[in-house]
Amino acid sequence: MEEDRKAQGREKNKNDAFSLLDWVQSLVYAVTVGILIFTLFLRPITVEGSSMKPTLLNGDEVVVSDLFYHPAAGDIVVLRQKRYSETPLVKRIIALGGDTVDIDFDAGVVYVNGIAQEEDYIAEKTHDRENFEGPLTVPEGCVFVMGDNRNASTDSRSSAIGVVDERSIIGKVFWILFSVDPVTGARSYGRFGGVE
Repeated sequence: MEEDRKAQGREKNKNDAFSLLDWVQSLVYAVTVGILIFTLFLRPITVEGSSMKPTLLNGDEVVVSDLFYHPAAGDIVVLRQKRYSETPLVKRIIALGGDTVDIDFDAGVVYVNGIAQEEDYIAEKTHDRENFEGPLTVPEGCVFVMGDNRNASTDSRSSAIGVVDERSIIGKVFWILFSVDPVTGARSYGRFGGVE
């Protein structure tokens, strides 16, 4: 009887050790997979500046991916334009290679291939010319980008950035993880979700 209890105790300890080992292995596996996903397929990037306001705010942490990505008009992308800045830029694709862009700065309207764009996402109409001279046909393999905060954005209207080679696109912004309060620095998850 005593021997049976000891055997049961040893068996229980053995099972507990295997359960703990299984749990630790599962945790290590989950962390490894998470790290691989975030380093190879998804990247968190912090938005710097107000050029994408009201869609994205200064300090927003966004998730970016280039997995199977092909640029499309309307996409919000993160790109590198080293001749302008070492910091990655966040802008919206307005036109693709072969498209013609023109802007009526008096009316504040952007035209792509002669069609006025419906831009309900912008902060205000486009009146800041930068040094844009249009109409401009975007070269193949390039995109024309603009910030949503049109009169406070340096973008493809400026010769400092110009049209952007598609190979300079780091990836598309898919969603906002959190925002940062500019005064307190506290994280807010009230804007968590997809980005259009």
